[in-house]
Amino acid sequence: MAKKRVYQVAKEFRISSEALIGMLKKLGFEIKSHMNAIEDDVVDKVRAEFEKEKEAVKKEYAKKVKKAVRERKKTPPATTPSKTATAAAAPAKAPATAPAGRPPAPTAAPATPARHGPAGKKRRKRRPRVDQKTVEDTVRRTLAGSGDRRPRRRRQRDRPGGGVAAEVDEKIQIPEFASVGEFAEQLGVPPNDVIKKCLDVGLMVTINQRLDEDTILLLADAFGEEVEFLKEYGEDILYDQLEAAVEGAEAVPRAPVVAVMGHVDHGKTLLLDHIRATNVVAGEAGGITQHIGAYEVVHEGKKITFLDTPGHEAFTAMRARGAKITDVVVLVVAANDGVMPQTLEAIDHARAAGVPIVVAINKIDLPTANTDKVRTELSNQGLVSTEWSGDTTMVETSAKTGDGVGKLIEEVLFQAELLELTAVSSGPARGVVIEVEKQRGRGVVATVLVQSGSFAPADPFVVGLADGKARALYNERGETVEEAGPSRPVQVSGLSGVPQAGDILAVVSDERLAREISAKRRQQQWERQTRFQHRVTLEDLHKQILQGAVKELRLVIKGDVDGSVGALADALEALSTSEVKVRVIRKAVGAVTETDVLLAAASNAIIVGFHIGASVRVRDLSRREHVEIRLYKVIYEAVEDIKAAMEGMLEPERREVVVGKAEVRETFKVPNRGLIAGCYVLSGSVKRGAKARVIREEMVYHEGAIDSLKRFKDDVREVQTGFECGIGIEGLDEMQAGDLIEVYDIEEIARKLGDAPLNA
Repeated sequence: MAKKRVYQVAKEFRISSEALIGMLKKLGFEIKSHMNAIEDDVVDKVRAEFEKEKEAVKKEYAKKVKKAVRERKKTPPATTPSKTATAAAAPAKAPATAPAGRPPAPTAAPATPARHGPAGKKRRKRRPRVDQKTVEDTVRRTLAGSGDRRPRRRRQRDRPGGGVAAEVDEKIQIPEFASVGEFAEQLGVPPNDVIKKCLDVGLMVTINQRLDEDTILLLADAFGEEVEFLKEYGEDILYDQLEAAVEGAEAVPRAPVVAVMGHVDHGKTLLLDHIRATNVVAGEAGGITQHIGAYEVVHEGKKITFLDTPGHEAFTAMRARGAKITDVVVLVVAANDGVMPQTLEAIDHARAAGVPIVVAINKIDLPTANTDKVRTELSNQGLVSTEWSGDTTMVETSAKTGDGVGKLIEEVLFQAELLELTAVSSGPARGVVIEVEKQRGRGVVATVLVQSGSFAPADPFVVGLADGKARALYNERGETVEEAGPSRPVQVSGLSGVPQAGDILAVVSDERLAREISAKRRQQQWERQTRFQHRVTLEDLHKQILQGAVKELRLVIKGDVDGSVGALADALEALSTSEVKVRVIRKAVGAVTETDVLLAAASNAIIVGFHIGASVRVRDLSRREHVEIRLYKVIYEAVEDIKAAMEGMLEPERREVVVGKAEVRETFKVPNRGLIAGCYVLSGSVKRGAKARVIREEMVYHEGAIDSLKRFKDDVREVQTGFECGIGIEGLDEMQAGDLIEVYDIEEIARKLGDAPLNA
């Protein structure tokens, strides 16, 4: 019998490949990826399963039809003159009531030959059948009746040849499987309104849950809107090209891809360094010489690819873009600390990705190590050790001495064997971006993990919004690679733009096609950005409250100590009024992270920081996601600022602008001058008299004005990027190499809010 691949069948049934794989597994078939081939009889079973689900849906909708009829009988609508006239013109012998349990026939329906014979005699009426169209119409009416239906948004378009502009319906452009929050954002309504509409027809959803195409269409109609689904341009072209190239190719075993995650300071980096030092690829001397975010090792003749991502944020970002690249997660937990906040984050991310977890109970060489305590705390999170009759493998390790590291790798390989990982190694390559950086002499360089096919220099490709032609491929040792197959990480140069982590790289037939696809994708991206609603800020909060657009101000609060965070959260929540409620969706100790920014972006929240800082990466992400970060040193300043915003009586905004950064390389004691730090200006410029803060390990150590600035022995007013200088900061008598000096100005910007009170 003929075979089809999973992604082809998924396309036929208009569902995602992952959804189809889940259905096949429920039916008892072992499917590993979207490239697996399946027989025709398996496709028939899937089709039968769909028919069964459709029948169940029809029955459920039929119940709602009956319920709608009963409700309509209880409260009959008022008869309009037009309906009265139509009723008077109806045949006298028309039945007064409909059959029991069926909706009454519309009174305005004209007589047809199907109901009346030539002599005017009525034929026997057939029992009406509930078809799919009737069901959908009924659900639409139910949804429309469950709340105020908004008029369709309209925009003006010039008539051909000039003249008066004609109004046409404006469609909402939204990607398939958009989340409830994204859908609500496009509609311009609170997410709770969308959730309520779903509840009216028996759908239980959350703000981050993704909706299928049919549900989005029904909900859009209920809100009086029309939608146009956006798909990443060129995806069908790339799949067709991939299908033609791998037709008849056999999948071969591939190396597992392992992500190592855990709480900060629990030994993750040291464990990775030990693995790299003792398990480099055979025959390649010199070890790892540069960091590329992923690397390949060999253990007893078997290859493993380890992901060295900067944190859970990158892992989350790749999953959010639909990139499933990790096969196994190694969760590192320190034996002396136990389960910590980032440990819980790692567990949640691994579970959401649906990958097996192998726990490394690290630092067993410390005298305060307590492995039983770690096992107990993990069991409370649902990870029960196999030694305690559970199903989670836990290995005791010491990254310092190397004890247990070999056993840990063996357990990872055992999990990989159970997964039976395979991929097609021929044809055009497909991979996922791990990280991106700009290198001198190479330009934009992306670290790509090849997932299928073969990637070689000179291959044209498209990746996200960029395209390119691979100038060269490099491994983690900086050596050129002639060809990269599945599960192999490489660096590629020759990109026209900067892709993002999680973007799919696909090799195409020629450069012209790559440029065409990337250009169209950039155009679609621009259109989406111009339509997307702007994030809430304190400046526009009052206007949105008056317009009814904002009923709740969401906050993410981060601080240096738990007591301050709790006090600030309580003080801000106490500002809630009848017009707007202040709700803290996250409060935690530590610097502002990328996870905080992503949460604020998804929830339309503002980040409030107390006695902490934010790294350059976090600030860049906040600008891209249009998330506002407010940093304060005194609690009442934060309270007064947000209170003033809520009352619509803001004074001119004092906005902090970073103008330069310098790194401390060495410190000196100068007579009559005090402490002077020998620094290198990383970006911007450093000015004498400017405000500055000293940041150590992402926490603000000191703040003060720059009272001394020298170039060699000369006093200067300003030092630009790339130059060395001596910096003295008032009130500071202790600095150390590695400290970061952040120079900033305070700008005053007039608010655009009116003076009207909240109840105006």
